[in-house]
Amino acid sequence: MLMTMTLAAAGGAGAQPVRKAAPAVTPSDSGALPKVYLCREITSENLVRIYEALGRKARGRVAVKVSTGEPGGHNFLQPALIKGLVQQVNGTIVECNTAYGGGRADTESHLKAAADHGFTAIAAVDIMDAEGEAELPVTGGRHLTRDIVGKNFLDYDFTVILSHFKGHAMGGFGGAIKNMSIGIASSNGKRLIHSAGASTTSWGNPSQEAFLESMAEAAKAVADHCGENIIYISVANNLSVDCDCDSSPADPEMGDIGILASLDPVALDRACTDLVRSSDDHGKIHLIERIDSRRGMHTLDHAEALGMGSQRYELVEID
Repeated sequence: MLMTMTLAAAGGAGAQPVRKAAPAVTPSDSGALPKVYLCREITSENLVRIYEALGRKARGRVAVKVSTGEPGGHNFLQPALIKGLVQQVNGTIVECNTAYGGGRADTESHLKAAADHGFTAIAAVDIMDAEGEAELPVTGGRHLTRDIVGKNFLDYDFTVILSHFKGHAMGGFGGAIKNMSIGIASSNGKRLIHSAGASTTSWGNPSQEAFLESMAEAAKAVADHCGENIIYISVANNLSVDCDCDSSPADPEMGDIGILASLDPVALDRACTDLVRSSDDHGKIHLIERIDSRRGMHTLDHAEALGMGSQRYELVEID
C-alpha cells in the first residue's frame, strides 16, 4: 500500500499555530519528495525490514544511537525489539551522559542503567563522552557555531538514529532530531543546546524558540558530519507525553502507531507528528497538547530552513 501526504509550508519563529495532519494526495503529485516508510505492526522483524527498505546499508563501524532510558522509566525501546536490527548492522549502542543529574549523569551509573535495562546483553554499549569531547561545526545557525559531542562519536563510520517517538516536557516531542542533537551531545554540549549557545555550565534562560532552534542546529552539525552515512528510524509506541529521560513518565493515553524510517530526519519527525494528529484514537489529544503547548513543530520549521530536510514527504506503507 502506498499513500502520499504533503505538508504545510514552514512557519515563522513566532507563536506556533495548531497544526493539522495533511490530506493524502495521489502519488503523481509527490514529485521527488523524500520517502518515509511505515510498518504499522511493531516487531523485531519489521524493524529489520524497514531498515532494508531504506536501501542504504550500514557499513564499517556502526553507531546505533538509542536512549537507554532513565532508571525508573519503562517506555524506552526494549532490547528484545531492537536486538535483531542492532545485530544485523553489527552495531554498537551509543549514548552520552546526561546534564540534569539522575541515574545516567556519569559513565559508571549510565553503564549500570544500560545493563539493568538489558542493552549490554544484546550489544556493546559506548558512553561516547566517557573520555572527552569533540566539536563539530554548525553552519548557518542563529545560536550555535559548534556542537559539542562525545569524543568517541568520531570513531564511527556510520550512524543509525534509532529513536523512540513520544512527547517531551521541554521540546514538545522527541524524535530523530532530538535524538541526534541532545542525544549525541556530551554533557557540556547538552547545556550548550539548552542555553541556546550561551553556556556549557548552565542551561541559561533562552526563549523557547531559541532552544528549539538550537536543537535543530546541533542536529544539522551531526547530519553534515555523517553525510550519507546515516539513516533514521523511529518507533512510535508507548506514546507518553513524557520522554524516556523522565524517571516517572506518564502512562501512554493513545495506542501505538508503528515503525517509520527515512533518509530525511525532518520528513520522519513530521510524519510521526502527522500520524498522531490523524489518528482516530481520542487519547491523542494529550500528546498533541504537549507538542503544541511547547511549540514543538518550530524545531522542524528551523531544521527545514537550515536545509536539513523537508516537511513534505511521500508516505509508503510496507506492511
